[in-house]
Amino acid sequence: MTSVVVHYKELALKGRNRPWFIQLLVRNLRIALARLDVLAIRAIMGRIEIELGPDASWEEVRVRLARVFGVANFSSASRSTHDFATLASAILGDLGSIAPESFRVSATRADKRLPFTSPQVEREVGGLIKQATGWRVDLDNAALTIHIEMLPDGAFYLFGKQPGAGGLPTGTGGRVACLLSGGIDSPVAAYRMMRRGCSVLLVHFHAYPILSRASQEKVREIATLLTTYQLRSRLLLVPFGDLQQRVVLAIRPDLRVVVYRRLMLRIAERLARAGRARALVTGEVIGQVASQTLENMTAISAATDMEVLRPLVGMDKDEISAEAQRIGTFPISIIPDQDCCTLFTPRHPATRARPDEVAQAEQALPISEMVASAVAAVSAEDFRFPATNE
Repeated sequence: MTSVVVHYKELALKGRNRPWFIQLLVRNLRIALARLDVLAIRAIMGRIEIELGPDASWEEVRVRLARVFGVANFSSASRSTHDFATLASAILGDLGSIAPESFRVSATRADKRLPFTSPQVEREVGGLIKQATGWRVDLDNAALTIHIEMLPDGAFYLFGKQPGAGGLPTGTGGRVACLLSGGIDSPVAAYRMMRRGCSVLLVHFHAYPILSRASQEKVREIATLLTTYQLRSRLLLVPFGDLQQRVVLAIRPDLRVVVYRRLMLRIAERLARAGRARALVTGEVIGQVASQTLENMTAISAATDMEVLRPLVGMDKDEISAEAQRIGTFPISIIPDQDCCTLFTPRHPATRARPDEVAQAEQALPISEMVASAVAAVSAEDFRFPATNE
């Protein structure tokens, strides 16, 4: 097989903007497949062809393609002509010694002006294959489905389809900033925004040197993994322990968690605006912990003028954990660490904090000074996939 045929679904519905979406998908495919033996990547009539060189590893190509957002499915494929006999012979040559219990041919035409119909292709090519092999035809539950895609200048044939990541190509949905902890939820929230085409700036709050560097190391691993989907990531590490100590001294215990969160949003907003992001993202879920009530979320969001997106808000822990396992972040997230979110946490946090009540309590703190000092102390790390040392 000399090519890979990539199909997309949602992009086909974008009307006049479709060429732009496809152009970005082609760009992302080039980045994702960098330093593999890929000769060309081109868009052709509702699909994308990736032409492989002789040294391309199908397994490595498959793994990388499965993580590119915007890809509905993809298949290893080869080209042939419109001539049915030539096409059937090429298919049998690539199948080699494979002898399925049953088979079927499924054909499509990219151009309806071609001088044959899809059912005609299926009958003619399928008949020639059956005549040459004696294989049983099963149109409902075939052990092998041979897909044929007729183009104006030739044909693709392919065996089976690999699922893609779906969604929209990275870079088509704008830029957002995600508050990323070392836990299970926020990496899934970041992934979900990436899948909708957003470029996600990752913001992690840590309590070093009060606590160890463990949470930073975990988040670096999570950022590395998420970058295999997003291709380019920036991680901002924000020292937060000193600010928490100041909150402890000035704010009554039950309101401290809400004040922590509001401070985080204010700091993240400053960083987001500097990074040209248009919204903040969190992994909050209604009712998951005592501090994540609707009232508290409202009080927390009131601290910022920027849009706050919570893509997991209606999910339960089992659903989030299942998605974390599927995308690969779960084994990293469950590694024990010392997270700033658990530092100085009161035993009985407020569950129905009011924005005016919290704002009144915050008057005991130099909020602007605290935000500015945290922003000034931020360190940034950049991630790329494929890594430059590969």
